[in-house]
Amino acid sequence: MSAFRVVEAGDSALVVEFEERIDPAVNARVVALADRLRVEPVAGVRDVVPAFRSVAVYFDPLRTSYETLVARLERDAAAPDLPARSQRDVLRVPVCYGDEFGPDLADVARFAGTTESAVVDLHTGSTYFVFMLGFAPGMAYLGIVDRQIAAPRRGTPRVRVPRGSVGIAGEQTGIYPVETPGGWQIIGRTPLRPFDLARADPFLMKAGDLVTFFAIDRLQFDRLERTTQRAAG
Repeated sequence: MSAFRVVEAGDSALVVEFEERIDPAVNARVVALADRLRVEPVAGVRDVVPAFRSVAVYFDPLRTSYETLVARLERDAAAPDLPARSQRDVLRVPVCYGDEFGPDLADVARFAGTTESAVVDLHTGSTYFVFMLGFAPGMAYLGIVDRQIAAPRRGTPRVRVPRGSVGIAGEQTGIYPVETPGGWQIIGRTPLRPFDLARADPFLMKAGDLVTFFAIDRLQFDRLERTTQRAAG
């Protein structure tokens, strides 16, 4: 059983914190706890937000007994076998690597002491765990990146990173869901949309999901992007 503690975050939020490390096993307990709180909700709880190693619980203090909520969180977090979410199929994400879509691929290759094609092989050779969503709607933090290509963030962030850009920041990788400033090492771009209000479920990924990447060429990218644009209306 993982150690944990329940801490206050103002007068209307509590945070359940597990071990302080980025670890799929720890995050699996986070996701399971968040799922249980959603399936068996507590009156007055407004939102449940899982992160890398914690679950934030926002509540209405006028509708929720603080002592009851703390007791519930302690009970669920201490459960020896938190129920695991039934996994969806592994999400396969097509990526066009390098050139204009991956301006930092050469830098990551230099960091790794290898070739650009080897970086692509290493990036596509892992199955990644969705630890959490944050920063922007649909921005999934995926890990864990192979150590050889785990390049740190850029010294100077870009003012604009296009939607769909695939980046590396240390042991994390992810997809920019919208055009936004950012400092991750951009190695490619996907035609998929991590966040799309035109879908019944706008979020392509959720905490606890599994993701793999596979390489495509520019012609395949353009064809898939046209299909995605038609689907988005």
